[in-house]
Amino acid sequence: MSLLGRRKRVLLRLAGWSLLESAQTFLLGFALARALDDGFLAGRAATGTGWLAAAAAAVLVGAVGTRRVYGAVAAFVEPVRDELVRAVVTRGLREADDAALSRLTQQVELARDTLSGLVLVARTFVFTAAGALFGLFALAPVLLAVVGGPLAVGLVVFAVTLGPLARRQERFLAADERLAAELGLTAHGLRDITASGAQERAAASAGARIDDEYRAARSLAYWGVARTFAVGIGGQLPLVLLLVAAPWLLRHGVTAGGLAGALAYLTQSLLPALQALVHGLGASGARLTVVLRRLTAGQADRPAKLPHPDGAWPVRLSEVVFAYGPGAAPVIDRLDLAVPAGERLAVAGPSGIGKSTLLALIAGVLRPDAGTVATGCERVLVPQEAYVFTATLRENIGYFSPRPPDDQRLAASADAVGAGPLLARLGGLDAVLDPAGLSDAERQLIALARAHAAPAPLVLLDEATCHLDPAAEARAERAFTGRTLVIVAHRTGSARRADRVLLMDGARAELGTHEELLGRSAFYRDLTGAGPAHPSPSHPSLPLGDPDRVDAVARPRLAGDGRHVVAYGAVGQVEPERDVGDRGALRGEG
Repeated sequence: MSLLGRRKRVLLRLAGWSLLESAQTFLLGFALARALDDGFLAGRAATGTGWLAAAAAAVLVGAVGTRRVYGAVAAFVEPVRDELVRAVVTRGLREADDAALSRLTQQVELARDTLSGLVLVARTFVFTAAGALFGLFALAPVLLAVVGGPLAVGLVVFAVTLGPLARRQERFLAADERLAAELGLTAHGLRDITASGAQERAAASAGARIDDEYRAARSLAYWGVARTFAVGIGGQLPLVLLLVAAPWLLRHGVTAGGLAGALAYLTQSLLPALQALVHGLGASGARLTVVLRRLTAGQADRPAKLPHPDGAWPVRLSEVVFAYGPGAAPVIDRLDLAVPAGERLAVAGPSGIGKSTLLALIAGVLRPDAGTVATGCERVLVPQEAYVFTATLRENIGYFSPRPPDDQRLAASADAVGAGPLLARLGGLDAVLDPAGLSDAERQLIALARAHAAPAPLVLLDEATCHLDPAAEARAERAFTGRTLVIVAHRTGSARRADRVLLMDGARAELGTHEELLGRSAFYRDLTGAGPAHPSPSHPSLPLGDPDRVDAVARPRLAGDGRHVVAYGAVGQVEPERDVGDRGALRGEG
């Protein structure tokens, strides 16, 4: 009701142009009847020709109305689509809605297309039926009785099928959402699925969702056949009755022209309009009702966010188990973890061990198979592949904010994470971004500034700084001081700067400071490159002054170099003199 109220002027314009368009419907049968009865059958060809010319003129006038109708429909539908997109994106960002992909890419466009088609079909039937029925009454009231009865019965039959169609349409869309969620889950954890050998189980789980959607689509198609009966009763039966009753009608005052006009109303106006209504509204109407309900409904079907027992611990995981598919080996197995407010926790481990999965569980993107994940605050997740869209820098950086922040705060967030020079180079907050023209590091800086500007006390960085140099990475992490920060560590420096480190090693997880883990975990020492060197005999140390410009001894001011060697970097890679502990990726990281 509020939707119609806000667009009352547009609807009035649509009704006015539709009324003009319906004039040709009325004159189609009435002018034909007058042309026959008063013109050609009475020997007055000029009169008959004049009536036909009037019908032709009405077609031209109706064409003007039709042209205006499409503009009015667009003015009504497009703002609805914009509101739906805004609602879906907001929910997806703030509630970790795993069906947002299906809603945004398919259901919103489905709602826009079906709404526009529904408006066109419904107003066409209403105004066409009104013009035709009024014309039948004007020709002879008895004609209206012959046609109107079956038409009403056909509409009732059609109305009865709408409920079952809507229920089956909803089942189909629910199956589509489950399939989208399953595929999104699989894509997000592809590395972990491969590492744990769960490919077959993941494929079987996705295949089951595909089969569910196929069965829902078949059931929907079967019920769609019922619409054919409604068209037969309401549109084709009146035509048969009119032909069968023609002798009786002619004996009871209906003229030959009137009978021809009635046939024209049926075959050229009412039957096509009814077919469009039944097939359009039957499919589109049920689909639109279901889609709008799913797009605008709250998250009643989602589990409520667990209440947090202690505000000093914004993250608590208790006996958490997660696997990619039934029967697959758990990626995370009975993990207990508590992160106090303001702590910086680094998550370390080899590639595919489940670090990204852990952050997705904390963010609410994934749900555990067992155990509980309790978060007592809003959170923001920044993935490795930073998302930047074509819009101004202001819109990109302020995207996670519930209300647009002022420019000073946005600029301060950009400067805090080290994106100030980038902001200036691109032309300030009003500059329109071209994502393809940005480097990976620049996209990550913008994403980090966006997270900093968001009022989320819990920040999750999933290798979100891997394309930055060590100094830039350190500055970006320091920008979130005062917030609870969970980082998937890409370099040793992140672990060294963290208050604690969670070491994930498949069978177990260890928690401690960087120094504690170095002291008690050989695996951690090997991962960070802090263990004893074991040079391979097939890769002997190179002599000083090697042509590749990589010296064997990492010390400052080497002859011909003047900078530190990157111990685990590419051939010829060097960096300014600074903490060599930040030099590169943890071993086992891609």
